[in-house]
Amino acid sequence: MRHNHLYSIVILVALQACSGTPPRGTIERSATIGERAAPMTLERAEGLIQALSALGVDYQYGGRSHATGFDCSGLVAHVYRAAWGIELPHNAAAQAEAGSKVSVAELQAGDLVFYNTLDRPFSHVGIYLGDGGFVHAPKTGAPVRVERMESNYWVRRFDGARRFAIDTRRY
Repeated sequence: MRHNHLYSIVILVALQACSGTPPRGTIERSATIGERAAPMTLERAEGLIQALSALGVDYQYGGRSHATGFDCSGLVAHVYRAAWGIELPHNAAAQAEAGSKVSVAELQAGDLVFYNTLDRPFSHVGIYLGDGGFVHAPKTGAPVRVERMESNYWVRRFDGARRFAIDTRRY
């Protein structure tokens, strides 16, 4: 039952994102994050549905599924495979090398955002949701959750963003 409710919420969020009209009562996003982003597409919305379906799943180092839990790169690899058939390495730094650089102003839903959380570049990865939010598997003892890129913690650790071409012929 919980997943049916979650999917309803995700679909409403995706539809609002496609419409370009922000939901009532939301705080305006930073003028720099996603400022020049293209509108949400149905192809990108599929990735958001996959990513948000993992909310609440426990962090597990090396995890790659809802059943085993997720670590950050495992969550990303799972979402990209399930949503778009894209096979990504199970390593944040390798994922950063494989993608094309994208500026913060051009972020689109489904792009990857990278952070230095272990005193080494590209040691953490999440999936950009839009409006400055991203979903990620943070650490042992914490479930998959949504964070704000504008928070001081994440701003200080931001390493960049990457994009992968999504094959729209699948849709």
